[in-house]
Amino acid sequence: MARSRRYKKFEKNFVSHILHGLGSFFSVIGTGCKKLIGLFDEKITIMIVPHANSKVINIQTNIFAMIMGAVILAGITGSFVYFNKKTISSTIEISRLRKENRETLASLDELRDENNNLLQAAKRFQTSLSQSLSLLGINQSTSVTGAGNKNSDLASLFSTQDITSGSLKETSDIKQLTAYLEGAVQPVEEIGEMLKNQGTLFTDIPNVWPVKNGIGHISMAFGQNIHPITQQWYIHKGLDFSTWRSGDPVIATANGQVVTVGYDDSFGNNIIIKHKHGIYTRYAHLATIRVHKGDMVTQRQVIGTIGSTGIATGPHLHYEVHIGSSVVDPAKYINIK
Repeated sequence: MARSRRYKKFEKNFVSHILHGLGSFFSVIGTGCKKLIGLFDEKITIMIVPHANSKVINIQTNIFAMIMGAVILAGITGSFVYFNKKTISSTIEISRLRKENRETLASLDELRDENNNLLQAAKRFQTSLSQSLSLLGINQSTSVTGAGNKNSDLASLFSTQDITSGSLKETSDIKQLTAYLEGAVQPVEEIGEMLKNQGTLFTDIPNVWPVKNGIGHISMAFGQNIHPITQQWYIHKGLDFSTWRSGDPVIATANGQVVTVGYDDSFGNNIIIKHKHGIYTRYAHLATIRVHKGDMVTQRQVIGTIGSTGIATGPHLHYEVHIGSSVVDPAKYINIK
C-alpha cells in the first residue's frame, strides 16, 4: 500500500510540473503576442510642414499600417517590373515572328516561281513524250492514263479550274503533276525495254563507221565509178575509206564470227566476218590483221589496220556489205543507230 501511495504521489507531482510548464510557456507566448500587437499598434504621427506659411498636415497611423503599405507598394512595383519585362519579351517575339513571316512569304514566292518553271518543263516533257510514243507505236491513252483515272493527264494539270477552299493552287498542281509522272512511268519503261532490245539488234547489224573513232573520209562511193588504174567504168561493190596514211585501226562494224582471213591478189590482206540475219562484211587492203579464222568478234573491236596491199593506188580500206548473195551499198548501214 505504501508503495502504491508513493507512485500516485509521484504521478501527481509529475502532472503538476507539466501543467505548470505548459502554463508558463503559453503565458510567455501570450505576453510576446501582446507586445508584438502593441508594437504594431504603436501610433506614429507623420507631419508634413510646407515651406510656405501654410497649415501643418498631421497624418496619424501605426506601424502595422506602414508595414502593410510598404508590402503593397513593393508588390505593385514588382508586378510592374515583371509585366514590363513580359511585355518587352513579347514585343521581341512578335518582331521575330514578323521577320520569319516575311522570310516565309519570300520563300513562298520563290516556291511559286519554281513551281511555275516545273509546270512549263512538264508541258515540254508531255509534248516530247507524246511524240516519242507516237513514233514508237505505243498507245499513250492506255499507257499514260492507265495508272489511275484521276488527274493522270497533263490536260487536267494545266486547266484553270478552282480548287478546294483553303488549299494552295501550287499544292494542287504538284499533286496532279505527281499523278501524271506516275502514269508516265510505264510508257518510259516500255521505251527503255524497246531500246534495250533494239540495242542488241544494232550490235548484230553493221551500222558503224569501220575506221576507229570515225576518222577518215569516203574516197570512193558504191556503184558505178571509174577504175583508178584501168580508167574504165566499172561497178564498185563497196566503199573506200581513206585517212591518207597506213596503220589506222579498222574495227568490226557488228558482232559476228571471222570466216575468212587471207590474201587476195585484188583485195590484198582481207577479212570476211559473218553476222546474224545472213549478213557478211569484208575488210580489204589491210596492212595488218589482228584476228584469226573462227574468232568471235564484237562491234567496234579492232580487227586490223589500213594498208595498201593488193591492187591499190594508196592506203585505204575497201569495205563491203553482203546480204546473202547480194552486194548492197554499205552507206545505208553506216550510222543508222
